[in-house]
Formats: sequence, C-alpha cells, structure tokens
Amino acid sequence: MPTEVIYNRIAMLRAERGISRRELAEALGVHYQTVGYLERGEYSPSLHLALRIAAYFEVSVEVIFSTDPFARLGSKDSTA
Repeated sequence: MPTEVIYNRIAMLRAERGISRRELAEALGVHYQTVGYLERGEYSPSLHLALRIAAYFEVSVEVIFSTDPFARLGSKDSTA
C-alpha cells in the first residue's frame, strides 16, 4: 500500500470527453488496466506519465493530480 496518495481527476476528464480507458491507454502507450489503477489511486504515475496525461488532456498537471483530495464538484469549496 503506497504511503503517499496521489489524487486525480482522470476518470472525470475521460467521462467529460467520452474517452474509454482503452482509448486513453492506447494514446499514452500503457496497458488499459494501468489507467484503471491510476483512476482508483492504486498506482501513482511517474512524473513522465503524469506529464503525458496532462498533455493528452491539454491541461496542467495540477488540474489532474493533487496530493490533497479534490473538492467534489458542486460543493461550496469547489473551484471547478
């Protein structure tokens, strides 16, 4: 079990854009199960992979990844 949790919004970004795990995995050159592990927080990406994911979605790394939980969309503290 990793001691440092990296939170992410990969699943949300995929859903917004109608992209399957398999499509994202193929674009990134990783196995589709890796995308699932990333989304569930079971695997933290390397810096290289995190940057490739951010580039794929055309957003900054901080939009996708955080060391703190993201506020739920629609909550008072949400900045999204």
